[in-house]
Amino acid sequence: MAQEDVFKKIVSHCKEYGFVFPSSDIYDGLGAVYDYGQNGVELKNNIKQYWWKSMVLLHENIVGLDAAIFMHPTVWKASGHVDAFNDPLIDNRDSKKRYRADVLIEEQIAKYEEKIDKEVAKAAKRFGDNFDEAQFRATNGRVLEAQAKRDALHQRYSDAMNAMDLDELKQIILDEEIVCPISGTRNWTDVRQFNLMFKTEVGSTAEGASTIYLRPETAQGIFVNYLNVQKTGRMKLPFGIAQIGKAFRNEIVARQFIFRMREFEQMEMQFFVKPGTELDWFKSWKQTRLAWHQALGFGNENYRFHDHEKLAHYANAASDIEFRLPFGFKEIEGIHSRTNYDLSQHAKFSGRKIEYFDPETNESYTPYVIETSIGVDRMFLSVMCHSYEEEKLDNGETRVVLRLPAALAPVKLAILPLVKKDGLPEKAHEILNDLKFHFNCKYEEKDSIGKRYRRQDAIGTPYCITVDHDTLKDNCVTLRDRDTMKQERVPIDSLCSLLEDKVSLTSLLKKIQ
Repeated sequence: MAQEDVFKKIVSHCKEYGFVFPSSDIYDGLGAVYDYGQNGVELKNNIKQYWWKSMVLLHENIVGLDAAIFMHPTVWKASGHVDAFNDPLIDNRDSKKRYRADVLIEEQIAKYEEKIDKEVAKAAKRFGDNFDEAQFRATNGRVLEAQAKRDALHQRYSDAMNAMDLDELKQIILDEEIVCPISGTRNWTDVRQFNLMFKTEVGSTAEGASTIYLRPETAQGIFVNYLNVQKTGRMKLPFGIAQIGKAFRNEIVARQFIFRMREFEQMEMQFFVKPGTELDWFKSWKQTRLAWHQALGFGNENYRFHDHEKLAHYANAASDIEFRLPFGFKEIEGIHSRTNYDLSQHAKFSGRKIEYFDPETNESYTPYVIETSIGVDRMFLSVMCHSYEEEKLDNGETRVVLRLPAALAPVKLAILPLVKKDGLPEKAHEILNDLKFHFNCKYEEKDSIGKRYRRQDAIGTPYCITVDHDTLKDNCVTLRDRDTMKQERVPIDSLCSLLEDKVSLTSLLKKIQ
C-alpha cells in the first residue's frame, strides 16, 4: 500500500476512534486547527508527562515554569520576531495556491534522495547477502548521477537561504522545473516574505487599545523569567527551565494533518550554561534527547540527526531530530545552541541587568543557552503513524491495531464481563473500582467479546481482562495481551502489581535514567 494511502487511513482512524477531530467540525472545520478527542487528549497528556518527568524528575538542576501566552509587545521586538519572523512564500497563478518556497525545494531534494534509496533497495534485493551498499553507492552510475544533482541543488539552496536571496529561490524552483501539485504548472509569482505572528489588541476602549501578539514560541517566556527563577530557586549554573505551552503561527501553508498547524503546543527546555561550554552541552543534549525518543521502541533506524547549515541569527549550532513518517523524514525536535543572544537582547531592551554571578570564578557574565524544543502535536503524530498497523491473522481476517507504547496508551486496561448477567457485571465493576485508582481503565459490556477486543485493539489498549463464570469461583480473570493476543488466567489480587511495571511511565523513564 502506498504511504500516502496509509497516512489517509491514519487520519481517518484518528477521527473514527476519538483521537483528533477537525476544529468546529459541525461548521465544516477551520483550516489547520484541530481538537483532541477523548482518546487523543489522554495520549497527548501521557506524552507530555513522559517529557515533563524526564526533564524535571530525572534532573535535579531543571525546574518548571508556566508563562502567560500574552507578553509585553517589546518582548517580540527584542527577540527579533517583529522584524525577522518570516517565511518565503510563492504563489501559483493557475491554482491560486500558496506554498513555502523552501519547502518546495526541500521536497525536490528529497526526491533525489528517494531515487537513490530505490536504486539501493533494488540492488539489495538482487544481490541478497552479498550486497555491499557502500561500494554500490560509490560506483553505480545512476546513484552517482542522482547524488551529484542532489548535492548541487542542496548547495545552491543552502547558499540562497543563508543570503535570504528570494530571487535565487524562485530561480531554483524554475530551473528544477518544480510544478504546483494542484495545477501541474510552473506559472509562479515572485517569492515574498510573510510574517507569521498573530496580532490582537488589549485595552478597555478601541482608542486606547495596544497591539500585542499571540506568542509564536514559548521560549521567550522562559528568558524573561530567567532572573525570577534563578534568584528564587537559588539556581547554580548549569541549570534548566522547562515549559509546556501553546504557541501560534499564521501558517499559510499548513498541511499534513497535525504536522503543521496554526495553534500548536510545544515542550521546551532552556539550559543555561557557562560561556565556552555550550558546544559540549549541545552535543550532550543531542544524545540525551535522542535516547528519550528511542526508548519508545520505534526502531533506531527511524531516527536521524539533521545538522543545520543555515543557522538562525541567534545560534552557533543547531540540529534536528527527524523521524520517518509516511511522507518522509521530518523534524520532530530541535536542539539549538542559542548563545547569549536572547538574554542580552532582553537586557538591552528592558534596561535590566541579566547576568549570573559565578561564586567559583568571582565574576558576572550572561549565560549561554542550549534549547531543546519538541512539538507535542508532531510527537503525537509520529506515535500514531508508527503504531498503526493492519495485521493479517492466521484465520484470514484483518485487525486494525495501535501498537502504542503501553505507558503512553490512553486506556491501560479494559474490563469486560463475558455476559451481561449472572453477577459478572457486578464482579467486573468491583475490579474496576479497585484498579481505577492506579490505571485509566475502561468498562465495556456491549457486543461479543471478540468485537470488544477489536475495539480496544483499535484504540491501543495494551491489556484486556475478561470476567467469566469461573471468576466467581476461583477469583481469577483472563488477561489478554494486545500485541500477541495471548491469554492467561491471572488472580485478581495480582493484577495491580502485574500491570504496574508494564504500563507505568516509571518503567519507561528507567530506560533513559
